[in-house]
Amino acid sequence: MNVILVFLAAIGAIIIWWLAGQRLTSKPWLETGSVQLPAHDGVDRQQSPAPAVKIGLFVFLGVVGAVFSLAVSAYFMRMASTDWWAMPVPRLLWVNTAALALSSAALQWAKREAGQGRMENLRPALAAAFVLAVSFLVGQVQAWRELVSAGYVLAANPSNSFFYMLTGLHGLHILGGLAVLAHTTVRAFSTDVAPERLRLSIDLSAIYSHFMLAVWLLLFALFAGWANDFVDLCRTLLN
Repeated sequence: MNVILVFLAAIGAIIIWWLAGQRLTSKPWLETGSVQLPAHDGVDRQQSPAPAVKIGLFVFLGVVGAVFSLAVSAYFMRMASTDWWAMPVPRLLWVNTAALALSSAALQWAKREAGQGRMENLRPALAAAFVLAVSFLVGQVQAWRELVSAGYVLAANPSNSFFYMLTGLHGLHILGGLAVLAHTTVRAFSTDVAPERLRLSIDLSAIYSHFMLAVWLLLFALFAGWANDFVDLCRTLLN
């Protein structure tokens, strides 16, 4: 139980730190109007309260984080059983991790270009983010196929079941984010819409992508055994 609490505390600290950077502590209901920001480039800019859809996304991500936290808790509890045999981590997962990280970076690039109104750079940034995210999902399926061909099937061991369940659950969330990203990318390429009209959608996609990248890094650390080493180190320091 101590192992579970320490690991969940680490997850919670990362989520709280990340959300703090999104200005969730602001109270838009106390603001009577928009806040004027300094005009560094000669253009008057205003800071408006976060739209309801962004608050809704944060709530959804909180639920998603709770679901993965419960799954990780079950992983740790089941791992203590005598019939648990750890699975090898396919080398392809390293490539998949790099693809997901680059996809998240490309969305951050797209967010910056949308803020600057540069459509000529926004389109390739969105396309790169989409292609890299699709590559991640394709790579995950290929990693499954490699494991199955090596005899690590779903029902062979509890470790196998948790691996397929957690990676599958994460992949489904990536797939859901891709649906929104695909719609935004198509709009950017098929119409003459101004970058400002895409800014909110790109911002939401970037936030979602960063969050799912953080979840995947935690899962990857769990599968590779690094999370166990971290927990053991914490227990040693606490004792």
